[in-house]
Amino acid sequence: MKNFFLILGSALFLAITLFSGCQTRSSKIKNAEDKVQEAKTDLAEAKTDLYMIRLDTISNYDQFKIEAEKIIIAQEKNIADFKAWLVSEKKDIDAEHNERLVVMENKNRELKTKLLDFKEEGQDKWIVFRDEFNSDMNELGKSFKDFTVENVK
Repeated sequence: MKNFFLILGSALFLAITLFSGCQTRSSKIKNAEDKVQEAKTDLAEAKTDLYMIRLDTISNYDQFKIEAEKIIIAQEKNIADFKAWLVSEKKDIDAEHNERLVVMENKNRELKTKLLDFKEEGQDKWIVFRDEFNSDMNELGKSFKDFTVENVK
């Protein structure tokens, strides 16, 4: 008799557990609709965030491009002015100095082309491009400064 009540109690407990865990068809549909709506909301927010990041990147790139073009134009003018000064002073340019001037002109043209050819491909690539470009610009500026200081002495 004890076993009978134990088996009956276990069966009732199992049945109650199973029925309480089951959902009706309408509640399953409602839960699924809620999850779909939540996923759509999350997707819309993610798209908005991505759009804002792209706008920020584009505006940063446009600003950077304007500033870099100004520096490139200034470097072109400095090189041209220096050449004109050498001609007006009738200074002889030895082969080494002439070669350094040509290298600086080529580097300046290369930077200008690199800036124009860059296509916006994402935040990570933009940051790498910007850092490399700034490094190259600083290097060109330093080499021009070193060149003019050496020749002024």
